[in-house]
Amino acid sequence: MVGRNPGEPHRSATSLELFCDLCFVVAVAQASTSLRGALEAGDYAGGALRFALVFFTIWWAWMNFTWFASAYDPDDVPYRLTVLVQITGSLVLAAGVRRAFEDGDLHVITLGYVVLRTALAALWLRAALSDPARRKTTLRFAAGVTVCQLGWVGLLLVPVPVRLPGIVAMIVAEVSVPVWAQSAGMTPWHPHHIAERYELFTLIVLGESVAAATVAVQRAFDRHHGTGSLYALAAGGMLIAYAMWWLYFARPAHTLLATTHQDHRRRFPWAYGHYLIFASATAEGAGLAAYADHVTRHTWASPTAAGAAVTVPAAVFLITVWMVHLRPHQRRLAERIPLPLAAVGILVTARSPAPALLAGVLLAGVAALVTVPSR
Repeated sequence: MVGRNPGEPHRSATSLELFCDLCFVVAVAQASTSLRGALEAGDYAGGALRFALVFFTIWWAWMNFTWFASAYDPDDVPYRLTVLVQITGSLVLAAGVRRAFEDGDLHVITLGYVVLRTALAALWLRAALSDPARRKTTLRFAAGVTVCQLGWVGLLLVPVPVRLPGIVAMIVAEVSVPVWAQSAGMTPWHPHHIAERYELFTLIVLGESVAAATVAVQRAFDRHHGTGSLYALAAGGMLIAYAMWWLYFARPAHTLLATTHQDHRRRFPWAYGHYLIFASATAEGAGLAAYADHVTRHTWASPTAAGAAVTVPAAVFLITVWMVHLRPHQRRLAERIPLPLAAVGILVTARSPAPALLAGVLLAGVAALVTVPSR
């Protein structure tokens, strides 16, 4: 495990990485379902906070595996077995998502994290033994992962009322480990491979969002046999999903990553900014599902609050994709103004009778705008 060549031609995702992604999507689906339940109950602020914290554990575990594999995947038997252990941990984590979300019970999700991170630390130690040139970096990663994992276990002993500040502190510690470790030297990650891995996970969360919304709208139609609001929601949901896909893939990510290969200040915002992209895409499906229930069951939530469950994730997705994915390609001020303005417009549509449809039209308009080549 001496490190892959970052300039290796035709580098692409492996079947093991794809299998790992499919197992992580189980946890993504659990987080989406839990968020939908909170939105239907009217717990918007609390549900959003719990979703943000739970989704961080899913995204962070996936991202750590992705960047390690890009740099050191030898595809031998010991590596495959260790990754299968990580996949097992992701499934245990998924089993604990609902308990963590609804009851604040972190025991199962922490157990899954222990399995995941122990296997990851073992891989970093193997890389340290095999790659003397980057030993300091790999040992820092192994130490950081281990210390953070001990911190997560220690949180189980903290009283529940004061647990939230501890979780925030652990998140700060987690995101600091790669910055600290790679200040000693960069791992040999592959720009095209990383771009493809992020693109594939984007497709996964978009697919989960579409699936959640489709099932909810189908059940709503079964209960009410179709209303104007439901038809508008279905059309808007499709437009939102299509436009999200179009916007994300409007510009190639690997070219941007290739230019930031030696610039930590630009690479880390791109990598970490995807947390909001993945989370908002996942939350969009939950928001559409919750709005379908609001339309057909007439929940006590106000129409504006129910509409915000649809428009806020769409606006967050748009502004984050623009900031980390599209803005670096835009050279003129005239190219940069429309997307933030469209995000504000999407938020305003929460007060309209058809928030999903109007948000979808705005997103589709922005997608058309970024597709037009600049002169």
